[in-house]
Amino acid sequence: MKIVILDSETVSRNDVSLEGITVLGESIVYGFTPNEQVAEKIGDADAVICNKCLITEEVFSKCKNLKYVGLFATGYNNVDLSAADRHDAVVCNVPFYSTNAVAQHTFALILNYFSKIREYAEKVDEGGWVNYKLFSYFGIPTYELAGKTIGIVGYGDIGKKVAEIARAFGMKVITFTRSPQKITDGTPAVSLEELLKSSDVVTLHCPLTKDNEKMINAESLGIMKKSAFFVNTARGGLVDEKALAQALENEVIAGAGIDVLTNEPMREDCPLRNAKNCTVTPHIAWAPKQTRERLLETVAQNLKMWIEGTPQNVVNGK
Repeated sequence: MKIVILDSETVSRNDVSLEGITVLGESIVYGFTPNEQVAEKIGDADAVICNKCLITEEVFSKCKNLKYVGLFATGYNNVDLSAADRHDAVVCNVPFYSTNAVAQHTFALILNYFSKIREYAEKVDEGGWVNYKLFSYFGIPTYELAGKTIGIVGYGDIGKKVAEIARAFGMKVITFTRSPQKITDGTPAVSLEELLKSSDVVTLHCPLTKDNEKMINAESLGIMKKSAFFVNTARGGLVDEKALAQALENEVIAGAGIDVLTNEPMREDCPLRNAKNCTVTPHIAWAPKQTRERLLETVAQNLKMWIEGTPQNVVNGK
């Protein structure tokens, strides 16, 4: 059994171990692989593990032994599943591993905005509180979350965890979901238009599909409250970034917290770079150490189960 890991640096900077995977066969580990070198580096391997590398029809055609693609991720849009089927290859992902981490980061962005953490910390660093005449320096308005409405777009595991946290803050929760019949906690399911109109916070927790690409655009942003705060920790392609930047600049909405972009890493000409009232983090919601350890455990288990003939978390037709 020959195993190739194409982009280990996307999950580990020598702080979490890949040994659970590498002990399962003769293993070659690359920290990073450009897409044009994917087939070359896979070579005659039986199994490949990757995060964002493109596994295309061309790759399968050149790599005749390749029968297993394991993902360091839940998403699998980088793999041509039809090609995998044609070449009798199994593709396995890792669902559910980042639920707590992404929900936590979602609220980090929300709390940073409503409590103005970044702005106050900058004021203190600049000396604004040093020898101030009053004990409390509160010149920047802050707001309680209690009583506000959070609209959650997508109500899978992460959406449900966000709702749980929101209720702990005393927020009202509504959702727009493709599967309202699966809601078991009493959360009201509404139309997307109603969610956008009613919510003080709008947060995305849905997969990116051809049907919802750029679902947040000039039209949908125009429906939202002027005081609304928008969060995206899901997929960058769900948002028309130019429209969002313009909406922030023109105060169509009040602010945004973004962890994902259409093009990653961020390009110099990204519309959200230095956008008004916008906090951007570099796709780190999923990345706490414990989360990555959990991810790697499942990646290793997926590969082990495939070797034993009982694959799990299979996302293609085989």
